[in-house]
Amino acid sequence: MNLPNRLTILRVCLIPVFVIFVMLTNRIDWAKWAAVAVFAAACVTDFFDGRIARKYNMVTNFGKFMDPLADKLLVCSALICLVYFHRILLGVVIIIVAREFIISGFRLVAAQQGLVLAASKMAKVKTAVQMIMIIVLIMNIDLAFFRVFENVLVWASLVLTIGSLLEYLIKNRSVMKGEM
Repeated sequence: MNLPNRLTILRVCLIPVFVIFVMLTNRIDWAKWAAVAVFAAACVTDFFDGRIARKYNMVTNFGKFMDPLADKLLVCSALICLVYFHRILLGVVIIIVAREFIISGFRLVAAQQGLVLAASKMAKVKTAVQMIMIIVLIMNIDLAFFRVFENVLVWASLVLTIGSLLEYLIKNRSVMKGEM
């Protein structure tokens, strides 16, 4: 197994560790900082696995499938935890998670047609904004600037989520028609 795939597997393995730390944030003072550190480490693996795979021609079918799945698991797990702690509105999370399910289904249809749908630049920016938003929401710093920053990140994430969904569907509408 190559390095990018190992990084993807590491990201998946970090998810339960992250969730445990997040769930302990109300009981242990340092748990939120441990959660932030684990989540940030998982985000770093996301950044490097794709770069390494493309740069050194190590792209595999496993990586094409697991990398986006690992991202979705990481982000969705974090968002569900944040809903539990009332740090983000459930409606926002439902829209984000629904987009992920729609795109995953769309990718499955494309795969049946022998196509691999790469993430667009907007989708990559969306993921980065979501990851930054999650870190800031977990940090939960009670200062006016951070509250405004949190809101900006949530709205930006929501706009990018909807925008990237529409971009995917419009750009790849031939997939749904069974055309190639």
